[in-house]
Amino acid sequence: MTQKPRAPDSALVWERPEPASRPTPGPLSRDRIVRAALALADAEGLASVSLRKVAAALDAGPMRLYGYLSTKEELLELMVDAVYGEMVSTEPIPSGWREALRSIAHRTRKAADEHTWLIDLLAGRHHLGPNALAHLEASLAALSDTPGFEDIDAVLQAVGTVNAYVIGALRNEASELRAERESGMTQSQWQEATWPYLQRMIATGRFPTLSRVIRDATHPSLDVVFDKGLDCVLDGIEARLKR
Repeated sequence: MTQKPRAPDSALVWERPEPASRPTPGPLSRDRIVRAALALADAEGLASVSLRKVAAALDAGPMRLYGYLSTKEELLELMVDAVYGEMVSTEPIPSGWREALRSIAHRTRKAADEHTWLIDLLAGRHHLGPNALAHLEASLAALSDTPGFEDIDAVLQAVGTVNAYVIGALRNEASELRAERESGMTQSQWQEATWPYLQRMIATGRFPTLSRVIRDATHPSLDVVFDKGLDCVLDGIEARLKR
């Protein structure tokens, strides 16, 4: 279906008023549309989200949705902002820059665990919805009065560095889960299937360090890997502060 073109002088979706409520053939609102899209994405993945499918879930015609948003991209922005709303509604960010950044990282990871499609939308330009801005404001404010972070550029650098680590780590976790779904094999099954090949390659003597990895590495859980990687990032920020 050809998407309805956006009027050139239209405001961002956050600032556009909703159409007047109509009781029939069924009441709609941006919130209802977004909730239906979230349920669809959580159940079937981001690729399944379309204005047609969301309209069908609401027992409405697709054209009715264009009174509330202009494009699928606006719907995705609304979905991301709804998840930021879930993150903002949790307990306040703790004091102390290290615990503040750790808390922000874990909030993002929890949201991505509950909405596995989210990681595909977090990279790129900053999200500008009200909940996303509230989350960013709280993140920056948690550091801005801390000794060593008097310069706002230092605050941006620290928050941005942690965010970059979190997105990278979550993309890696999501890739492993995607590989399991697409191959039909769990990580353990895949390792068992490839083990004879790895044994032959290690036996050549060409990969002594990889041999140590197989023999001596502890291969901790994803939770432990995430926290240890986050500690490395926070230790680096702390070292810069001390300099």
